[in-house]
Formats: sequence, C-alpha cells, structure tokens
Amino acid sequence: MTDGWRPKAVALDIDGTLIDHDERLSPAVVDAVRRAAAEVPIILATGRSWQTTRPVAELLGLPPGFVVCSNGARTLRQPSGEVVDERTFDPTTVIASVRKYAPNARMAVEENDTGYRVTAPFPPGDLGSDDVAIRVVSDAELAPEHVTRLIIRDPEQSEGDFIKLAERLGLHGVSYAVGWTAWLDIAPEGVDKSTGLKVALAQYGLEADDLLALGDGRNDIEMLVFAGLGIAMGSAPDEVKVKADEVTKSVSDDGVAAVLNRYF
Repeated sequence: MTDGWRPKAVALDIDGTLIDHDERLSPAVVDAVRRAAAEVPIILATGRSWQTTRPVAELLGLPPGFVVCSNGARTLRQPSGEVVDERTFDPTTVIASVRKYAPNARMAVEENDTGYRVTAPFPPGDLGSDDVAIRVVSDAELAPEHVTRLIIRDPEQSEGDFIKLAERLGLHGVSYAVGWTAWLDIAPEGVDKSTGLKVALAQYGLEADDLLALGDGRNDIEMLVFAGLGIAMGSAPDEVKVKADEVTKSVSDDGVAAVLNRYF
C-alpha cells in the first residue's frame, strides 16, 4: 500500500492465524487485537460456525460488531448472533460423489446454531469444543434441506490426497477449499470469506480498500486478494503466500500482533 495508508477495518482468520493448532491464544495477540478494536472494527472471518466463533470474540473482548462464519456463507452480528446474510446450497450431488470417490470419508453439516449433523464421529476437537452438539445421522438424513456448507473429512488420508479428491469430485456449481489436514469445505457457488466481508463492510460504509486482512489457509486466499492489504501468516502454504501482499510471522511467533502493532 502507499505510504500513509491505514486500515479502517481488520479481518482476522481464527485457526492458524489468531489461535495455534493447540488452541492457544497468545496474550500478545489479545493485547494487539484489543488495541486495534478500540480504533477500528475487527471482523472475525472464519470457517467456524457461529457457535465456535462466539467464544473467540469473547476471549478477545471484541466490542459489538460483525463476524463472518462458515467461510463467508453467514454474516452475523456479535454478540447477539443475529443473521445479517446467509447463503445456502443443495449438497445432494456432492454427497453422492463423495461416497463414490471417498467411501470412508466422514461428512458434516452445520445444524443452525446448535452444532453439527455428521455421518460418523469426527476426531476430538475437529468440530470445536466438547460442548458442541454432534448428531450422527445417515447420508440420507445429513442434508434434508439446503445447507451453508458441507465438511468432508478423512483422518486416514493426507492433505495431498484431498487435493486430488477435490479434482476427482468435479465440483461444479459450488466453491471449495482444502484445509491443512484431510479436510474439504464445500460452500455455495461463488461464496468465500470475501462474500461475507463485503456484507460486513457495507454495514460500516467501508470498501475493500479500507480493509486489512490476515489469514493462513487456502480458504483465506479470496479474502487476502479482496482486502486493501492482505497478509499471509508465515506458516501458510506457498499458494496462499503468493496471493498475499505480504507475509508476516507464523501464529506461534505472534504474527498478528506484529502486523497490528504497526498500525495501532
């Protein structure tokens, strides 16, 4: 950005950006986020559901504002949880394709704000804390109505396996992102974190050029490109770093604090 540019809003991914893979939130990051939040809106932009995003907003002590959940499919007011915008799709065809190409994969959909419906239990912690409601159902019962996203997970496969799986599935009419592990997020077509951020920024009368965004995952690429200044975490895959304007330190080295301290 040009000299003198300052963000008028900040979008922050959660997992791998604010919080490390052991669910730790650094005091230095909390302090930096709180100082920034005293000056500009802080918008959490995450693949998490509202139920597992709300505790992070509380830990950070964020003032009332907006969060982008489900990789952009839901934009909500926080702390109330009122839905401002929601995008859904019919995952029936994708579910059938998954069963064809990855018969052992586990699938999940968000069940409004109560938890998840899953086809088989996920590894501990994958879908949030132990108090998140998990309901095991059949494939036929997984998505009786349109959903905000479909999660595909196979702990016995690798990240590389799931990149190949996404290619084999031939995912037309939906958006998707491969996670750090054997994790695939399917979203409505054309929906990503930038979708929700456009909605949130409009509430403040702000534009993309006003936004500073930080993220570490493939599901953050569109957000980083959308923002006036998009910064990738040091631990991000190369394909994320190459799309960012800058690269900061990793989450374990308080990369978010290093960036926010520059401006706030």
